[in-house]
Parts: sequence; C-alpha cells; structure tokens
Amino acid sequence: MESTPRLTLRSLPKTLPPGFLTKYTPLSREQAGHLRHIHNLSTQRPGIWGVMGTQDPGQEWVDAYRYQLATMAYAAGAAHYHRLPAVRSLFKRLLLDLISKMLKRDVWGYWFLTSHSGIAVDPDLKELRKPWADPIVRENIMYSGHLLLMVSLYTMLFNDERYDAQEALQFVWDPVFWGMGKEVFSYSRRSLQEVVLSEMERQGWLGACCEPNTIFVVCNQFPIIAFRYNDIHDKTNNAEKVILKYNEAWGGKGSYHRDGMMVDWYTVRQDSIKASGGIGSTAWTATYMNAWNPEVAHQTFRTQTTGFLTRVEKDRVNLNPAPIAHTIRKLVKDENADPHDPATIATATAAVRQKFPAGQPKAPYPGPTFGYVTMWTSEVGDSDTLNGLLNHADRYLGPTWKDGGLYYAANDENDVDAEGNWKMMDPFTGNAAIAYARLNVPDGQRKMWVEPWTPEIVDNAPFVADLELGSGVDVLRGVWDETRGAMVLTVRTWDGAAKQVRPTFHNLRAGDYGVYHDGSLVNARTVKRAGDTIQLSLEVTGHELTVVVLANKYASSSRL
Repeated sequence: MESTPRLTLRSLPKTLPPGFLTKYTPLSREQAGHLRHIHNLSTQRPGIWGVMGTQDPGQEWVDAYRYQLATMAYAAGAAHYHRLPAVRSLFKRLLLDLISKMLKRDVWGYWFLTSHSGIAVDPDLKELRKPWADPIVRENIMYSGHLLLMVSLYTMLFNDERYDAQEALQFVWDPVFWGMGKEVFSYSRRSLQEVVLSEMERQGWLGACCEPNTIFVVCNQFPIIAFRYNDIHDKTNNAEKVILKYNEAWGGKGSYHRDGMMVDWYTVRQDSIKASGGIGSTAWTATYMNAWNPEVAHQTFRTQTTGFLTRVEKDRVNLNPAPIAHTIRKLVKDENADPHDPATIATATAAVRQKFPAGQPKAPYPGPTFGYVTMWTSEVGDSDTLNGLLNHADRYLGPTWKDGGLYYAANDENDVDAEGNWKMMDPFTGNAAIAYARLNVPDGQRKMWVEPWTPEIVDNAPFVADLELGSGVDVLRGVWDETRGAMVLTVRTWDGAAKQVRPTFHNLRAGDYGVYHDGSLVNARTVKRAGDTIQLSLEVTGHELTVVVLANKYASSSRL
C-alpha cells in the first residue's frame, strides 16, 4: 500500500542543516563507472562477450569468463554491503544478470574436455578418462565454488530463496552435431553446496579439485565463504566445521602457506605441493582468505609486498615482474637496500637483463597479477598503496570509458615498458579486479564474514526499490541512517540526458517525512503502518540530485 501525501510542510524545516551530507561519502565517478561497466557486460545478449574475450579460447585460463563474472559479482556485493546498502533493486538485478551469465554454456562448457584429464595436471596419466559434461558433479571447484558463492551471496544480501528451487541452477548440454541428445543437469543452492562438501570430504578436506588431480588453495576460499553465508541463512554450522577439518588436513601437509607465500596447488596422485614463485596466487588467495583467517592474510601482505610493489612517485605505486622483485628482495636482505630507491631498482633490473639477455621467458598466457595484487591491497593493505596502484592504472593501463562504464583495455604485449612501468592488462583485471579493488573497503571480506546480513536484518531494513542501472541512472549514495531517520539517495544519468524514475522507499518507520531535493524541502509524506511505501517521481539529469527522505520527529533534532 502506497502512502498518501499529508500537508505537513509548515511543520518541517525548509532546508537541511549545513553539512548534513558530509557523513555519506558518494561513489566516485570511477566507482560508478565500474558498476555501469559490469551492468553493460552482464546485459549483453547471449553469445556476445565483447571486451571479456580471454587469452585462451578454450576458457581454461585464469582470465576466463567464470572468473570475470564471479569477481564482478563480488565487487557488486561489496559495493552494496559497504557503500550503497539501501539500494536493493539495483544490486539485486545486477547479481541476477551475472548469475544468469554464469549459467551459459559458453562459461562452463570447457569442462567436458577438461574432465578427460591430461598430463599437464596428472603427469603419470597413461590414458584419458571417460569425460562428463556436468560442470558440478565432480571436481571443477574453479567453477562450482564461484557459482556457489555467487548464489549464496545473493541469498544473504536479499533474503531471496529463488536459487533454492530444485531446478534453479540448470545446465543444458546440447551441442548441435555431437552426442545422443540433450542433457540437462539441475541443482539448487543447497544441492550445489552438498556436492562441494562431498568433494572436499573425498579429498580428505584439503579442498575440492579444480582440474583433475589438482587442488588449488585459492579456489577453495570461495566455497568456504559461501558456507558461512548459508549458515547464517539456514541456521547451520558448516563453515566452522569445514575450517577445522581444512586446517587439520593442511597441517598434515605442512600448511597452505610457506615462507609467507601461499601454496599454489597440491597434486593428489603424486602427493606433491607446488609452491608459489610469483606474487599472484598469494595475492588472490589472501584477498579472500582474509574473511576467515585474517592473521595469515595480513601477514602475507606485510612479508611479501617488498620488491613487488615500489613507490616510484609520491602518488604512484608500480608492480615489478617476479624476477626483478625477487632480485630486489635479495638486495634488501643481503645489503639492507631500500626497495623503493631507484638505484636498487636499477641494480635489480640490470641483473635480470644480464641473466636474460634475450628477454625473460614468457608463459603462453600471462596471469592477471596486477588485478590480484590490487584486490589484495584493497582488502589487507593500506589506502596509500591502493591509491598508488590505482593511479598507476589510470596513467599506464589504458582506462577506457564506454557507455558510461569504466574498464581497462587489454594489452598483453609486454609486462613492462622500457622504464619498467607495469603495462600488461588482461580482461580479468580490466573488467573485474580493479573494479573490485575500487568498490571494496579495507577488510571488506572480513567484515561481511563477521557480520553477514541475517534474514531478519534484510526483512526489516529500509530500502529503495524500482531503481536499476538499466534506467540509465547511476546511484552515488543510497543509505538509510537509523539515528537520523533519514534515507539518503544521490542519482544522476550517465550520459547527461534527462530520465524519469520512480524509486519506491520500503520499510520506513511509521511517521511523517519531509522530502528534500538538494537540501530544500519539496514535499511531505506519511507512512501510516508497516507495509506502506513512499514513491517519488524524479527527473534525473547529468547533474547530481540528492534526495533525502527525513523523518519529521528528527527534523528539528540536535541529532542531525
């Protein structure tokens, strides 16, 4: 039931107090641009992936669609939880679109070939295995773990159980000229989690396999976080039990971190551990492990950034390739060198060039190291270092604006330029990782782990509906302030055109409200009872419009 206007204008202050909005930090142009770019990508028609195109056409590398989509979802979730908690409809639609994309065969169809296994992941293999198309039923935590976190995050943020339906997550395997007919594999949030738990148990709780025979530490962080969100929603205790078993299992192998670096992977049949040589895997793992193990995650940042991150200007931080970084680290250790001194960097660079006169050997596909490090810094680092990395990205890594969205154009020709500035840019970093880093807050994953939104919190929190990115409007503020009885909303159109929107305000406390546009009183509304809403008709342009719906009982209070 929508509330009806009530003429109480005379009893309300005509303007908001000076400085009323200062406690509500708006999104920056770049942050809003990242959200719009995510929206632009998630609403492309099926089969169109645009700038999400990956280095490996088979979707087997770490910049694949699944990793981009999942990280975009985590970026959107962090932005909703930490920055725009009241703007529910915008983020709900965004996450629904990302999950829908995640279910496309383009994303998970790689698994049929990967399920055969191969000597790259199992060097003792003598013949290929019998394949299967179902991307969930066994192994493949590099897909199923991300999908589980995406739907669990959605359920936690919105208390919407649509993914609990028996066939909510459906995978259709139907190649046109291959096979004996269409196969359909169906799961729900809960049955998906049951499979992941059984896969972890099958591997002695070291984690579920990503590819056949290989357990990557990073890929198992995502389902662990999902267990926590599902525990809150379902009133279970899986996360705590899994972490106990996980730590015990890895304790038997000597731990999942060694000398300050995270282990990359464990091969099951060979019972061997692959340690991390670069910083990428450690950074990616620690970003999400910080949710449940902040001590180890923060320790890795303190011990491992030396040599890899160099402050080359007062406001810019550069990422060094692994050979140069390790040489800098040795100079620091052996000669007490300053890792940020240009002389130290020059000495390390010369040493590496002497060792590799024809150039450093390159992997077939470079990894998204800059993206991992930037996410890692946003979670467990400091704001100066994060801002330095973002400034480097804005000056050297091809920031590109398209249809109101911000991304960084792919460039995989060289890791660094002639002056040693990091230049390599991949689709994962350009579309998702930097967006995540900008939209996250310090200890963002940790805060969501410690205080996830319960169904009761979601059901009772005031929120804004009927406002989505598809309307052409960006939202820069969207927060309910309980102490002031105020809903604060700042909007503008991305292209400067005038747009009409009709946002609806739900769960407001009963009482009279003043409606303020850019600080001036324009209307008054009354919420009589639970279930009443306030709907406004707004004309939004390229200039910021801030709407405050303020409870009358607080309007003249010193608490403002």
